Amino acid sequence: MTLIKSISGIRGTVGGTPGNNLTPLDVVKFVSAYATWLKEERGKERAKIVIGRDARISGAMYAHLIEATLSGLGHDVVNIGLATTPTTEIAVISEKADGGIILTASHNPKQWNALKLLNSQGEFLSAADGIKVLELAEKESFTYVGVEALGGTTSLDYTDYHIQHVLGLELVNRDAITRANLKIVVDAVNSVGGVVIPMLLKALGVQDIIELNCDPTGQFAHDPEPLPENLTQISAKVRESGADLGIVVDPDVDRLALVCENGEMFGEEYTLVAVADYVLQHTPGNTVSNLSSSRALCDITLRYGHSYNTAAVGEVNVVTKMKETRAVIGGEGNGGVIYPESHYGRDALVGIGLFLSHFVTCKKSMTRLKADYPSYFISKNKLTLTPAVNVDAILEGLKKQYASEEITDIDGVKIDFASGWVHLRKSNTEPILRIYSESKDEQSAIDLAQQIILSVKRMINE
Repeated sequence: MTLIKSISGIRGTVGGTPGNNLTPLDVVKFVSAYATWLKEERGKERAKIVIGRDARISGAMYAHLIEATLSGLGHDVVNIGLATTPTTEIAVISEKADGGIILTASHNPKQWNALKLLNSQGEFLSAADGIKVLELAEKESFTYVGVEALGGTTSLDYTDYHIQHVLGLELVNRDAITRANLKIVVDAVNSVGGVVIPMLLKALGVQDIIELNCDPTGQFAHDPEPLPENLTQISAKVRESGADLGIVVDPDVDRLALVCENGEMFGEEYTLVAVADYVLQHTPGNTVSNLSSSRALCDITLRYGHSYNTAAVGEVNVVTKMKETRAVIGGEGNGGVIYPESHYGRDALVGIGLFLSHFVTCKKSMTRLKADYPSYFISKNKLTLTPAVNVDAILEGLKKQYASEEITDIDGVKIDFASGWVHLRKSNTEPILRIYSESKDEQSAIDLAQQIILSVKRMINE
């Protein structure tokens, strides 16, 4: 099975042997490292730490372990129970906590779980801080407190607080959403979104809600990644019920995918594009997305006369670039919307509030709204490599071969052509090279990717 240790968190499969899987011993070790980092690097002898979890079957077991471990290191816990990733981030801010731990493996199948670590701003740890936590875990040099210094636990529910926070955003137009009398189908893959999203929609004034897979049992009804091939059930339900749209969230509700009234996907890439269009109409400013996201966001941003910037893949990198450029909206093309007016984290609840406000005020169907945006297609490919392949040398070779094109090398190599782009990144966890390409239509995107793949193969064989 698998245990993956990275600066963005610790994730792995449940069961098996310590060090090879996410076992109870591994959870205690890495939580102890995080708690020790708060003491040694942040000077927090008695920190306040928020913990929240999605509805995975293993979540309750691990939450008990986290709570006990933090107490054993003398830290106080605010346990918000079943909660979305953005809810936990907002709770850290509201509680003025020193950090947070989210138990979720995001879009991974049910046998996976993960520890995602937050700083005092409710944001993911920086690369430097993440490395320090991993180093502490490797040393396993932890000092637990005596009985008189054990930390305490407070249990709170932050779901309604998060919903009221969304309703309080200036650009969320509840009155217009209520007047539109929408019919919406929701697929929450039997995780925490099954509780939160219907509550949010009702608070926004949506009365006609059809719920699919909204029982938070952790028994995912389909592959939880919100890709078209996994969403045939909601696609059919939207069509047959005459709904205005469908809403899909992943298990921890930081990604938002939308379904058009005809059952076709609005496209994960276009969640951010549409929300950015709405925000830029009302708030002049810059935008940011990662290097593997659609060029459509750049097109929309330039249409409003503002600047678009790219960041390396990963939420923490996008947030850093957003702060540097004072972006008013940003995110990732996987349906992750980051709206600084709310907080610096991908948030499907905020995305729903902003998107529905846009949708009802433009008075168009989902398919007509999608047609307003630049049409692009992304082709996602990967090339399996042997350990002998020098990936860095190949990327350098591509930079020389395509030196006449616009090259970005902050995260692998991205080559921008007039007709589209190709982004190559080596995986940190698998012996593969990810090759994403985008162009005006599917065949052009595939051809562009194949052109680069052939170049890579030639270099490997030389």
